[in-house]
Formats: sequence, structure tokens, C-alpha cells
Amino acid sequence: MKRPETGTIPDAPGSYQFFDSQGRVIYVGKAKSLRSRLSNYFAPPATLPDRTRQMVQSADRVEWIVAKNEVEAFFLEFNLIKRHRPRFNIRLKDDKSYPFLSVTLDEEWPRAMVMRGQKRKGVRYFGPFAHAYAIRETLDLLLRTFPIRTCTNAKFDRHHRLGRPCLYAHIEKCAAPCVDAITKEEYAKLVEELLLFLDGETEPMVKRLEERMHDAAGTQEYELAARLRDQLTSVRKAIERQQMVGSREEDYDLLGLAEDELEASVQLFYVRKGRVIGRKGIIVDKVEDVESPALIARILEQLYGDAPATDVPKEVLVPVEPEDLDLYEEFLAYTRGSKVRIRVPQRGGKRDLLATATLNAKESFARHKLRRASDHNARARALLALQDALELPEAPLRIECFDISHTQGVEIVGSMVVMEDGLPKRSEYRRFKVRTLDGQDDFAAMEEVLSRRFRNYLRERDEGARAGKRFSYPPNLLLIDGGRGQLNVAVRVLEEMGLEDIAVASLAKKFEEVYLPQLPEPVRIPRDSEALYLLQQVRDEAHRFAITYHRQLRGKRMTRSVLDDVPGLGPGRRARLLKQFGSVKRLRELDEDDLVALSWLPDAVAHAVYARLQGLALPGSATMGQK
Repeated sequence: MKRPETGTIPDAPGSYQFFDSQGRVIYVGKAKSLRSRLSNYFAPPATLPDRTRQMVQSADRVEWIVAKNEVEAFFLEFNLIKRHRPRFNIRLKDDKSYPFLSVTLDEEWPRAMVMRGQKRKGVRYFGPFAHAYAIRETLDLLLRTFPIRTCTNAKFDRHHRLGRPCLYAHIEKCAAPCVDAITKEEYAKLVEELLLFLDGETEPMVKRLEERMHDAAGTQEYELAARLRDQLTSVRKAIERQQMVGSREEDYDLLGLAEDELEASVQLFYVRKGRVIGRKGIIVDKVEDVESPALIARILEQLYGDAPATDVPKEVLVPVEPEDLDLYEEFLAYTRGSKVRIRVPQRGGKRDLLATATLNAKESFARHKLRRASDHNARARALLALQDALELPEAPLRIECFDISHTQGVEIVGSMVVMEDGLPKRSEYRRFKVRTLDGQDDFAAMEEVLSRRFRNYLRERDEGARAGKRFSYPPNLLLIDGGRGQLNVAVRVLEEMGLEDIAVASLAKKFEEVYLPQLPEPVRIPRDSEALYLLQQVRDEAHRFAITYHRQLRGKRMTRSVLDDVPGLGPGRRARLLKQFGSVKRLRELDEDDLVALSWLPDAVAHAVYARLQGLALPGSATMGQK
């Protein structure tokens, strides 16, 4: 990389970005002085730390954006990292998908349930918990006192139509809102009390239950007193599951850390109202050369940068102070909307809890290393075996596989799946709806899909930093699901676009034979070879991804063909029908009276829907007015 003239680099705060030869951002940083910071990267290579030297050697150029002050430079860096996800910036990843206890406040009748994955608006989350069964056991204890529903929407709608509740109502673990056994006001109060309890406000509920139990016993309502006693026992058991670590007014998060030169393990404890209500494990890939203070800063940035304000506590306890402490406290305060303190606990219960979190981080790190060593070695062997079997110039660290799916030439779709370092990279999967074909022609469909994929790559490569980055990485190996014919299509597309340097192969299902452009006969890789298993994995994943998309489109098409042209049945009513009954198949099972009984569906429309579903002639004299 050519070093910029020192005089051209401003002596001002800002963010800088290193780009590779393809125009991709590979590293983003910030500096109080861009000139001073960037000069460090152009020192003699032998003096640079290993990962910094690797980044500089991978870079083609460096650019920068000047900011007004250090705070603005910090937020600029954060937003650029979030947008580009550079490969040489530190990345956090959960060492597992942690479950949360959630309450769906965005529904008419909120329900409690176990949820994983990305959080959504309108849902309150509590946790995370180490195991889903811990949530279910806790929830089972609480439902006797807070009997809100836990059923799916489909089950709720079914019992609403039947007019009778499910078993949970009979064993007093649900207030049966599906049959209007409770008013919305009463139900909302139940939900509010459950949320307060889960937030740590447990004492008011315990006292209230004790008072009601004694009152019932005093008036000789012994059955009611017994039920309240059971509720009180369940509530106390649920409270005991939450470890008490401080005063009831304390809300904070605490980070335990274990690290080596390449990775780090973080254990994050959530403490609310003095109780540990959740725990989360995170693995950090240290692709930057950073010391512990800088590492803690990066972890705080990624943990809380996109978090809702309610997820940022008043205090964050860490094993070492982050670099630029004041800057990061200002950053968290901006996210939370009020002051946040970051500190290292020195004594007492918080220091003890930090030691516990650190011990958990060390044990989790040891388990991760064992798993990673086993998995990494197996993947490395498979990639090297594949390189040898296909006589590739380098190990195929990025494999892209394409497949076509359709039913007799209808709803033709293509899939692109990506495997990097032997692991699926689902964020870069792509699917294509074939646009130019009316009939069945797998070769033409494959040509269209590949042409669109690589045209996008060339466009994004030429546009550089302005590109949307959806297709900007070329594969080391392009794999096609099929035989010699599909392979020839891929070769022709690559030649037309000037991309002959991309290795290409096809895998035929019948005998699991691999076809290569340079060989007249297929290559037979041994059945027990890790190389063949890797190819089968990515081929099967491409097939699954294509089939899933095809079925989705076919399902929409079938739904449209049945209900789309029913007079009086617009998009809103059609969506409501499908939401209430679940599927067209279920609708076909209904009697005509069942449809007419729907208060929101006009009689004439109900008759027309029934006729269409049963293949009868539509009633010609029906009027589509409202009831």
C-alpha cells in the first residue's frame, strides 16, 4: 500500500478506513489526531504487531473523515463498523443462542413465552437464561399467581372458535381470555403484576398474598386460603431461583473476562433490584492487537451501541477500566438517555460477584477452546483434502454453491449459499426469482442466476465503497448442483465476464461425481473423504435453501389462485381469514355456516368464499354489502 503524504493527513480528530484492492473496508479506527495515528501504521513492518502487519499488507489504500471532536469521531467509527463489518475489527459472538423469558405486550392478549434470537419491538425480555428449561420451570411456578396465557395464537384462536378453554384454564394456570373469562382490564393488571415481579419488585406481591391468605383463613374460606398458600409457595420458589447479590435498589451489569492473544471470553451478569436475573456468554475474536483496556472498550461499544435504552443499566462493572473512560460513559449515557457509570469494583459483594463471573468466563473459554480445536482441525483437513482432490491453487476458504428449483417450469427460483472456512455464512445467502423463462430450462435458469450474481459483483467492485456490498466477495470455488451441462453454463458465464480465475466445479447427485472444466471425465472422490462430505454439505444446503424459497412462492401462488378473485374479499379480509384459520386447507374444512357466522365478514362474501373453496359456481345475485 502506498503511504499518503504526511502533509495531506489532517492533524485533527476523525475516523479512518483501510480498503482492500476490491474496494472493501477491512478496518475502521478513530483518532484524536489522524496524522499521528496513521503514521504508526507505516512504521517498518517488522516493528508492527502481527495482526496489524497483516491488515496493512492486505490494504490497498486508506481514507479518512474529519470530525469536529473526539466524541463525534467515536460515533463516526461506531457507525462505520456497524455498516461495513470490517474483517480486521474486533467482533463479538454469543457462544450459544441464549433464551429469554418474554412477554408479548404488542398483542391484544399478551402471552409469556421462551424466545431466542433478535429482539423485537413491543416485547419485554427478561434474562437471558442459561437454559430454556430454567425459564419454563420458573414460568410454571409463576402461572398459579399470574395466570396469563402461554399458548400460540393459532391455539388461542381455535379455542376462541370452540368456545371452551384448554387444560391450562382447568388447572388454574391460565385466566382463559380466549373465552372472555376475564376482562381486558383485569388481564392487563395480571400482566402488569407479572412484569413488576420479573423486574425484581417481589416483596409487594409476597405481602399481598400473605394478607389475602390470612384474611381467607379468618373468614373460614379454607379452599381459597389453600390456593393462596400454594401460590405463595410457588412465588417464593421462583424468588429463590434468583441469586441475591446486593441491595434491592441496585441495577447493574457486570463483565467477567478471560483472554489470550487470539480470543477472549466474556460472561455478562445482569443484576436488577439486587438479584442476578440473567447471564450471557460471549466469545470475542481479537482480530485487532489490543490490550485489556481497549478490549473492554470494544466490548462495551458492541454490547450497548444498538441496545434499547431500557437494556442499558445505570452502572456497568468491569474487570479493568476501558481506555477513554469518560468517552465511553458519555457513549452509554447517550444510549440510555441518562447518566451511566463504568467502574471496577474494589471490595465487598460486587468484587466477589466479579470473581464469580471471571471464573465462569475462564471455564467457558476452556470449553470453547476444546470445541474450536476439534472443529477447526476437522474443517482444515476437509479444506486441504478438497484442495488436493480438485487440484486448486489454494484452499477454498469461500465456497459458493448454486441450485435451481421449480415444479414443471413454474415458480423457477435459484439459491446461492456461502460457506467460509468450512462453516455456513447465512448472512450472505441469496435467493433469485428467475425472470426471463416461461417454461422449464434448467440451463437457462442457471445462466440467468449466475449472470445476475457476478454482474452484481463486478458492479460493486467498480463502485467500491459506495456499493451496497451484497455480492462484493468473489468465491475461491464456485460449485454447481448438477452435471457436465450445468458446469459448462457456469464456465461460459465466467468467461464472458472475464472471471476465468475463479475455480468452478459441479457435483452430480446420482453417483456423487465431481466435474471439472479441465478434465473430460468426472473425478470420483472417495465416499469416506472429508472433502466429499464438505461438498455434499454445501450442495445439500443450496438445495434446501432453493426448495424452501420455491415452496414459499408456490404457497403464495396457490393462495392467490383460490382467494384472490373472490368478489368483496380484499387483501385485509383475506389476510384476516388466513390468520384466523391458519391455512387454505383449514378453510376448506369449514362448513358454510362457519363462514357466515364470522361477524366481520359480510354474508354474501362468506357465501362466495365457500363456493370458491369448494369449486362451486359463485352466487351470481349476491350483493357484497355490509351486514
